[in-house]
Amino acid sequence: MLEDASTTRVLNPDREELQELVRSQLQALLAQSNYEAAKAILIPVQPADIADVIESLPTRLQVVGFRLLPKDKAIDVYEHLDPSVQEALLEDFKHPDVLEIFDHISPDDRVRLLDELPAKIVRRLLQHLSAQEREATALLLGYKSQTAGRIMTPEYVSLKEEMTVAQALDRIRQIATTIETIYTLYVTDASRHLSGTLSLRNLLVAQPTDIIRDIMTREVIWVHTDTDQEEVARTIQHYDFLSVPVVDSEQRLVGIVTVDDVIDILEDEATEDIYALGGVQSGGDGYFRTNLFTVARKRVVWLSVLLLTNTLTTGVIRAQEDVLEQVVTLAAFIPLLIDTGGNVGAQSSTVVIRGLSTEDIRGAQVWRIIGREAMAGILLGAALGVVVTLWAYLLQGDWLVSIAVGGSLFAIAVLAAVAGSSLPFLFNLMKFDPALMSAPFITTAVDVLGVAIYLSFARWLLQL
Repeated sequence: MLEDASTTRVLNPDREELQELVRSQLQALLAQSNYEAAKAILIPVQPADIADVIESLPTRLQVVGFRLLPKDKAIDVYEHLDPSVQEALLEDFKHPDVLEIFDHISPDDRVRLLDELPAKIVRRLLQHLSAQEREATALLLGYKSQTAGRIMTPEYVSLKEEMTVAQALDRIRQIATTIETIYTLYVTDASRHLSGTLSLRNLLVAQPTDIIRDIMTREVIWVHTDTDQEEVARTIQHYDFLSVPVVDSEQRLVGIVTVDDVIDILEDEATEDIYALGGVQSGGDGYFRTNLFTVARKRVVWLSVLLLTNTLTTGVIRAQEDVLEQVVTLAAFIPLLIDTGGNVGAQSSTVVIRGLSTEDIRGAQVWRIIGREAMAGILLGAALGVVVTLWAYLLQGDWLVSIAVGGSLFAIAVLAAVAGSSLPFLFNLMKFDPALMSAPFITTAVDVLGVAIYLSFARWLLQL
């Protein structure tokens, strides 16, 4: 349920102040070993805020602060903690209460943590789970990474078609405390095939004697266990669902994906795209928690590609040395031209990559988008070309150089806009990540072709 906008504006600034106040008081009390007082100040605080406070504590106090929480609240707090803190709480296996909390968190959150732990630790943790939770966790771990099956929870409300409303309400009362969400109810037949859905609201307003099959919705939107998690997120976002059912190859209901998981997915995907645009391979790990040498290794890949491919620019300049010898001042404007071209190309590629990520751009729109960006490049090139022509003349007092710079900038802007808008489509067609592949290739193409255009145009002017 969405909160009133005015309430949100009032609460947001206070949240950070509250966290800082609780953190400072909690740290002081823990340092004094005053555990009863420390426990008391955590009671009225929301689980998500407690998680932020615990993460901000010194490492030696994080476990102590967490163990002060009552079990029910500790379960909620644990699910909000950063994976690195979750791992720290589990790493020595000396705290039975922490292992009990691990047993009680939702299976999808548990699997998300296990995915980041070494295999040896995963095996040991699975041994500490109850038989039921071990089976549920093993089920999810059996599906491919980043699919609906891996991120779903098997905890949902399932009703039978022949149930009455009264029977359905009785079943919900029995299992509501162990289920992640009860706002959407799923109806199955005798073979567990998904046949319909029913909102809790419609169930409450129906008559006790009504039959579920008569009041349920039969047009069901669902995803398959091997559906990519990004597609699952788009489905929930498009239909404004709180959850979406997941079915197996035989159309049997096996779990649901909830909106809180989708928010995490969208954040992860956006982070991955942003890293890729900068030529950084995130690798799925928390970037700021990754070993420095691993960070360097990931970042050096595209830097090496750019280093090697940009030698082509050097080759072009060497091939046109005679032009530069005739008019030495031409060399002063090379950085200006290639930097401007790179910026225009980056702008075009950014809007296209974002459109592909959000599915605002469809296949039939490819040529229209490229044409639109080409026209934008023409307008930008014309405006910038006039400005830089006048600026170059003021600096050098040579109309030949000024016209060469301005005319080349126009051509480079058009080229960069076309390259920036078309390369993401090309790489997407080739099943490469457009964000990761576009940035280095656009930079290289604009640098090499831009310098070639500039010096060739200057040579042509000198021959007139």
